[in-house]
Amino acid sequence: MTTTKIENIITKFLTNQVSASVLSQLEIWIQDPNNEKLFNQYVKINYVIEYNMKEFDSQKIKSKLLEAFAREKKEIKLKKLRKIIYYSAAAVVLGILTTTYFFRASLFNDPIAEPVIIVNNTIKAGTDKAKLTLEDGSVVTLEKDKIYKKDNVVSNGKELVYKNSNKAKSGLAYNYLTIPRGGQFQVKLADGTKVWLNSDSKLKFPVAFVEGRPREVELIYGEAFFDVSPSREHKGAKFKVLNKDQEVEVLGTEFNIKAYKDEDKIYTTLVEGKVTVSGFNSKKYLVPNQQSIINLKNGNITINLIDAYNEVLWTKRIFSFKSKTLKEIMNVMSRWYDVQVVFKNAELEKVKFNGVLSKNDDIKEILTIIKKTNFINEYEIKDQKITIK
Repeated sequence: MTTTKIENIITKFLTNQVSASVLSQLEIWIQDPNNEKLFNQYVKINYVIEYNMKEFDSQKIKSKLLEAFAREKKEIKLKKLRKIIYYSAAAVVLGILTTTYFFRASLFNDPIAEPVIIVNNTIKAGTDKAKLTLEDGSVVTLEKDKIYKKDNVVSNGKELVYKNSNKAKSGLAYNYLTIPRGGQFQVKLADGTKVWLNSDSKLKFPVAFVEGRPREVELIYGEAFFDVSPSREHKGAKFKVLNKDQEVEVLGTEFNIKAYKDEDKIYTTLVEGKVTVSGFNSKKYLVPNQQSIINLKNGNITINLIDAYNEVLWTKRIFSFKSKTLKEIMNVMSRWYDVQVVFKNAELEKVKFNGVLSKNDDIKEILTIIKKTNFINEYEIKDQKITIK
């Protein structure tokens, strides 16, 4: 396969225009890890060219960007790429925050202020961990690479799996899965529904469901992505996700709910299928790529058209920020890295960024990337507290 052809396929892939047959060509072509550099470089440069051409209408800048693209392409020989799947492709992208700085610094030679104060930096990226509260009130610590087994449930340290053969005869017994700040975990419920839980989240769910009756779980707080087992496999039983301020009802679908305790809005994003969102005496119907937002201050529900793919990248260990303020970004970071973030200048909270970053990155690397955009002068890390100046 020629370089030009594979680049065309990658471009279509990144812009969501690739068909299943074409994607299969890319998957076949991506077998050798030695070619990861080609994929990284091609994606990185194209992201930057697109971003900078929108940001600046200057022929000089366009020319320099294209020159940089051509220069980097010459340094790379075409080899086979490692096999990837659709949702994980963005994981190899270094991100617009990184690459925007790379080109801004080289194109404009902006002086970069260097003062950074780091005292006792013990901040670590989040990992797989959770607390499981059983029906008898006992608590089990679940950790990465730690095996847990008991009766109808087993965990490999990343995912909790309940036996799908279990059927509650009458009353329901509930378990709770609590994800701390700096953690994430997955659970496969007894009906086959899969749930991804983000940092600082808590889910209440039955150990087994009563056959033929609605399947109900409660997202007490936090963020969760649901891949619901279809109702047709459960004698038509609907699936409901409850929250103190809303109810989401589905037959079988994929959707994301974000309902953090420290936020005054609840976001429900539909990836596939159909759902109804009810709250404050109002009901809305969502179709794929729609997001409902419940304003907890006034009870209003609004519907926005969005790219649902970006909203669920967190399940693939990726941060995806599209026109997000620095305050919104730092809220996400504070949960994942379990830190406190303080802004010395409130105006900095409003600055907006676009970027795709790995959740495995060191917090210092991410802060340095943001700092090199020249929006912030410096930052300070002291124990579990970050001060942005």
